[in-house]
Amino acid sequence: MQNARYKSWGLVKPPVQQAEQPSWCPETLDMVGQRTLLPFGNGRSYGDSCLNSDGVLLDTQSLNRFIHFDANTGVLEAEPGVLLNDILQQVVPQGWFLPVTPGTSYVTLGGAVANDVHGKNHHCDGTFGRFVKQLQVLRSNGDHLTCSATENQDLYCATIGGLGLTGLITSVVIQLIQISSADLDVHMNTFSGLDEFQELSARYRSDFQYTVAWLDCASAGKNFCRGIFMAANHAHQGELVASPMAPRFSIPMNFPRWVLNRYSIRAFNSLYYHKQRSQVTNQQTQHYQGFFYPLDAIGHWNRIYGAQGFHQYQFVVPFEHASALELILRDIVDSGMGSFLAVLKEFGDIKSPGLLSFPRPGLCLALDFADRGSQTVELIKRLDSKVRNVGGAVYPAKDRLMSVDSFKAYFDQLDTFSAFVDPAFSSDFWRRVAHKSTRS
Repeated sequence: MQNARYKSWGLVKPPVQQAEQPSWCPETLDMVGQRTLLPFGNGRSYGDSCLNSDGVLLDTQSLNRFIHFDANTGVLEAEPGVLLNDILQQVVPQGWFLPVTPGTSYVTLGGAVANDVHGKNHHCDGTFGRFVKQLQVLRSNGDHLTCSATENQDLYCATIGGLGLTGLITSVVIQLIQISSADLDVHMNTFSGLDEFQELSARYRSDFQYTVAWLDCASAGKNFCRGIFMAANHAHQGELVASPMAPRFSIPMNFPRWVLNRYSIRAFNSLYYHKQRSQVTNQQTQHYQGFFYPLDAIGHWNRIYGAQGFHQYQFVVPFEHASALELILRDIVDSGMGSFLAVLKEFGDIKSPGLLSFPRPGLCLALDFADRGSQTVELIKRLDSKVRNVGGAVYPAKDRLMSVDSFKAYFDQLDTFSAFVDPAFSSDFWRRVAHKSTRS
């Protein structure tokens, strides 16, 4: 089967992808002969970790059944193609919520495991993988294995954050967290510079489950590194109402390339900063949809960056090298390619079971660069060098350009992980960073 849906969210343009869509969890993975395999969820990975141009994608869209939910304990078991939004629709009215959530609810459960997603609460709760109680993994040799912290532990640790390379996840058991309301109590503050951001983080981190900041990555001079800091907790009172599924509106086409330039991005950042600044209060109440998933309200928002797509670049630098983040930000501002969707947050010292888990203690920044060809590539290579030199890391789920040497430097358990890669599984990302041969 060939379908235009098989692409990454950053609009990477691979050859037309071949895919198989099982309507139930397969008992074997021998339906595609000698071509390599890769699970595909909802295509919300930004780079090429969800693509397998030389092989076949295993489309998990139809593997979207809820297997069991215990409303007393908050333990949920579901198939890998269930969207996080689907989970929220079912569990929020019963007083439960995702323990960790990324910035979109349109990620599949299997994708959340495979990328060991993180959220605004990493400083106190860690990654999604910490709440995975059990996995069922189907290997290409026919083994269908139960994996947990006590059973097939090595494969469990390799599969969490394993980029879909250890086999097909056929079910996931996760522990949810209890809530009393669908709303959050949110505190907002403005800041100028990284020092003020870190002061706010230190002030709020012990009393608030969620902290995050929007950062102006386009302004220089006195406005350099200004932003809006937000801290939130689940409200103690309120209605348990899940959010609607459908976006409020959709971007109908790819924007022309000229729309995004240093002047339009700078203007947007200025307007956004002043609009948010006018709304800063000691406390306001927000529904979880608006706080966690503001971009989910805009269908196909990735089209803003034009037909050539974009790079989302997400990295972390250790706290002791916070000065490197300032140098990186100055490089971005000077390039004129700064993003209008820049998110800054702290990662805590809470270890994930995943061997290739991205978060580690430090300051994390995620931002977008419209693809401008060689100038964008050269900028990202410069940023990679700065991140690598201070012992930081780049997130594979967002990457399109990572080198073999960088991958090895970022993930010191790579050799251990490689032993658990299923020989029939591969991806464009894996072939690029690990020089793996395919079976094609």
